[in-house]
Amino acid sequence: MSTPTIRIGQAAELLGVGVETLRRWELEGRLATTRTDGGQRRVAIAEVTRLLTERRRITQDRPIVAQSARNRFAGIVTRIERDRVAAVVEVIAGPHRLVSLMTAEAVEELELKVGDEVMCVVKATNVIVEVHSSRESRA
Repeated sequence: MSTPTIRIGQAAELLGVGVETLRRWELEGRLATTRTDGGQRRVAIAEVTRLLTERRRITQDRPIVAQSARNRFAGIVTRIERDRVAAVVEVIAGPHRLVSLMTAEAVEELELKVGDEVMCVVKATNVIVEVHSSRESRA
């Protein structure tokens, strides 16, 4: 059975780079390609996966020095519930209980365990303000 491949343009799109970058990586020996009988470059899906994993690892090694989110809560992981796809991670941060829904893969990559010290970053797009029904009129 042959290895599944994709066109070089598709590989470039998945990797977030240009086709010329992939051609350069091929010349440098960083990317293995094959050619069709018509001469078109094909990239094995396994090669794309390898490069994505490599880039993810490099990105994780770079420390974050600034970000726009201001709601940061240091806390302790108190519960993790996960299945094959999704996970619920509960964190107690002072008087706050934060619950994050994420992929099971993210829990694995972060190597999260109950008891870990973490930083929760909250960036909300909606804030709802409620008023109690017993509020007095201010007129």
